Amino acid sequence: MNKDQILNTSAMPAIGPSYAKGPYRFVNREYLIIIYESDPEAIRAALPEPLEPLAEPQVYYEFIKMPDSDRNFGDYTETGIVIPCLFEGQRCNFTCQMYLNDHPPIAGGREVWGFPKKYAQPSLEVKADTLTGKLYYAEELVALGTMAYKEESLASQSENIVKALSTTQINLKLIPDVDGKPAIAQLVGYNMTDITLKGAWAGRARIHLIPHANAPVADLPVRRVIGGRHYLADITLPYGRVLHDYLK
Repeated sequence: MNKDQILNTSAMPAIGPSYAKGPYRFVNREYLIIIYESDPEAIRAALPEPLEPLAEPQVYYEFIKMPDSDRNFGDYTETGIVIPCLFEGQRCNFTCQMYLNDHPPIAGGREVWGFPKKYAQPSLEVKADTLTGKLYYAEELVALGTMAYKEESLASQSENIVKALSTTQINLKLIPDVDGKPAIAQLVGYNMTDITLKGAWAGRARIHLIPHANAPVADLPVRRVIGGRHYLADITLPYGRVLHDYLK
């Protein structure tokens, strides 16, 4: 391989890259988002500076099913915790933990944007009258989320929902150098684009989080469930940008 071939390769391994170059399009991406109040001290501990918590101690627990994802990502489901917060006075969302069942988006997500992704077994299904999300890690149930299925239409709020889906998302990207010292330590921002909202609903919801050493979603405890949101959309994940560099 010559230098140009090396630099044009999308990812390791060079022969058979783990993922293709982006941006990445998702068709019929389905969300179950359960909004709950948590412990303010736990939220502060989970947010890297200079991110600041909101006055209301809210957390989003998300299950996302992606049955049709291009660029080698395929069909997978992910789940995890997102914390609404402030960066330089602007509202944004910090991705705190993520668990999914497909290698290409794990490798690409971590290496490109710094998504905090780990391999696990999440699912999102309709069980009779209930939209049900589950997370298993090392064969143990770690999270169970439920929502009454399509209880209340949010069709009249489409514009606000698209705006919410395009809110700036922030990840903490950490990649070590060959000597183990930090090579990259950044806050990375990105905004979803080309959003086509196909459906949106609200409803009664509950979330049950079980303590686990390697999937510590319960470290942000549930104090009170506010409600659930269920979205179906086509959406594009573009490349991101560096918002804050800890090494400079």
